[in-house]
Amino acid sequence: MKKAKRPKNNARCRVNDSGAAAGDSWRKQKLLEIHKALHSDPVDVETLRRAAVSQGGLLTDELRRKVWPKLLNINVYDLPYKPGRDVRENHKDYNQVLLDVRRSMKRFPKGMPITQRAVLQEQLIDIMLEVLKHNPQLHYYQGYHDMAVTLLLVVGERTAIAMLHTLSNHHLRDFMDPTMDSTKHILNYLMPILEQVDADLHDFMIRAEVGTIFALSWLITWYGHVLSEFRHTLRLYDFFLASHPLMPIYLAASIVLHREREVKDTECDMAMVHHLLSRIPQDLPYECLIGRSHALFDQYPPSLLAKRAALQSRKSLSISSFQAFQLSTLHQRPDTVLQHLNKAKGSSTSRRGFESALAKDGGSLWGKGNRMVKVAVWGLSATLGAAAFAVVQTAMDWGPEVLLQLF
Repeated sequence: MKKAKRPKNNARCRVNDSGAAAGDSWRKQKLLEIHKALHSDPVDVETLRRAAVSQGGLLTDELRRKVWPKLLNINVYDLPYKPGRDVRENHKDYNQVLLDVRRSMKRFPKGMPITQRAVLQEQLIDIMLEVLKHNPQLHYYQGYHDMAVTLLLVVGERTAIAMLHTLSNHHLRDFMDPTMDSTKHILNYLMPILEQVDADLHDFMIRAEVGTIFALSWLITWYGHVLSEFRHTLRLYDFFLASHPLMPIYLAASIVLHREREVKDTECDMAMVHHLLSRIPQDLPYECLIGRSHALFDQYPPSLLAKRAALQSRKSLSISSFQAFQLSTLHQRPDTVLQHLNKAKGSSTSRRGFESALAKDGGSLWGKGNRMVKVAVWGLSATLGAAAFAVVQTAMDWGPEVLLQLF
């Protein structure tokens, strides 16, 4: 692959850069390329990765539901785990998970009815505990729920469990050790990147003794915790799911470099610089920053940065397993084939299934008169993700009987 040109020290992305191109021809062409890659046998994962990284990302949530699992080698027609409530009170992390989920209101779409959000929060708890139950070597961290809720809102409960399981054992693995040592190791890649690109900015931050803790929440939540616009979070998830586990650190470096003038104009004091950097602007030019991060990764790969003494003392599980993980994604069958192969297993949800679930449901989130809607919403969000809620909202205005006609 041809090496990217070294970014200029003073190169900055324009704030009003929205990543839009003239006309819709590029978008139509990209949609065709993604659909062609999805229907190739085996699936053309390399094309899907390029699409996720390049301008506009995966474009729609409908495509994300199809492409995200392929990027992680997940067969959505043969998901290994089913959510259950049996693990809740007996799991060591249940109380902390419950507290974090209760504080997660801002991560749900604005205007979502309380009843719908309550269902999703229950699913969010089940998703995380299910993954932790099957992976006792993993340790919950605060911010894990920010990862889980993004997956839930896009792909639904069942697929979110499978995706979070894979991510937890690969991209997020260093964050899930019993101590913060591995996480600190990943954060330690930030300053060497800055030193390579802008020595003056690097030296300023060293003198200020600001460290890298300001980027901690960015890294462990893939920026989901700090961004107010969900569409920006989704764009970054496209990028990170298709990239090396260290790419969030390269994006952090790109953001700091983008704010070079602000940083240097700040008093060279730890508290002042930390205060500035820890409050991430909401109007960042994401497409430009993604492109710059990709270029930085090509020019200063982790292997080059790791030659520094501070990065040689510890081995990253995320980094060491990434090449084998990427290779494992290259021999997937298209969904049309997988659906045919798994059709006999009766994976589709039917009205009978909902009625059976309703008979067993003793939930108290909604009143007895609304249980039918609750179960239907649960089923929709478990299989379709956030896109279902536009349909659900309309159907709820008409009544439960209309909602059930969707199945």
